[in-house]
Amino acid sequence: MEPGTPRPPSQVFLNVGGKKYATTIDTLTQREPDSMLATIFSGQHTVFTDDKTGMIFIDRDGKHFRHILNWLRDGIIPMLQDSDYQELIREAEYYQLLGLVENINASLCNRKDEDTPVVELTELTRKEVIQIIQSEKVRFRGVNLSGLDLSKLDLSYVDFSYACIQKTNFSRANLNKAKFGDAEAGGSIFEDANLRECELIGADLHQAKLDRANLQSANLQDACLTQSSLCEADLRSAHLQSAKFTGANLQGANLEGANLKGAKLNGANLQGANLQRAYLREVDLRDSQLDGAKLGGANLLGVIR
Repeated sequence: MEPGTPRPPSQVFLNVGGKKYATTIDTLTQREPDSMLATIFSGQHTVFTDDKTGMIFIDRDGKHFRHILNWLRDGIIPMLQDSDYQELIREAEYYQLLGLVENINASLCNRKDEDTPVVELTELTRKEVIQIIQSEKVRFRGVNLSGLDLSKLDLSYVDFSYACIQKTNFSRANLNKAKFGDAEAGGSIFEDANLRECELIGADLHQAKLDRANLQSANLQDACLTQSSLCEADLRSAHLQSAKFTGANLQGANLEGANLKGAKLNGANLQGANLQRAYLREVDLRDSQLDGAKLGGANLLGVIR
């Protein structure tokens, strides 16, 4: 291109916190069209350039912006240290690049999984479980732990996905952020257990005992809790979409702010339960007992009674 020739209209020069970058409108707008960058450079807003340099200034740390451009160009996640990943996530969140954030988090999870030993045994004893959790962070995916007494153990962050844990005793155990996705846990005991922020998506917990369990912010989407007991359980802000509580005992349970959209609570005992500000849209409440239940501010649109 000869000196003085106007550059192509799609070309953009950026000054990000003192670091200079050259890119195109297509790069900034096509991969993540809902991002802040796409909105700014989509032509919907006036973009101001420096009259002397012709550059657009962005007041952010320019260190990781090259990784952001590489993501927008090719969908590439760089190989970084964990601390650098956290910095990159912060920048990606600022630019509202949700796809980049999700891919970084997935990459970090895969890295942790590769470094985490997988238990290959099909059956374990309580003693063996204690020895393993004392030595390593492990996954018990698909392992048969049925009938074991695992009460009062620290099992936080442990992965029980797809495990067979029927009639297993987890009472008073610390299961903070543990994973039980699609686990078979029918008849198991979780009384007084800490299940805060647990992942129980699709888990079979029919006839399980969860009285007084802490399930704050736990994810029980699509879980089966038919005929289970959750008396005085703490389910505040839990995700309970499409969960099945048919015939369950939730007397005195705290479900404040919980998302119960599409859940089945028909025949459930909700006497004295706190359902304030809960999302009960399209919930099946036929034949349920609601004496003394608190429903202030709850979304009851489409409730089946």
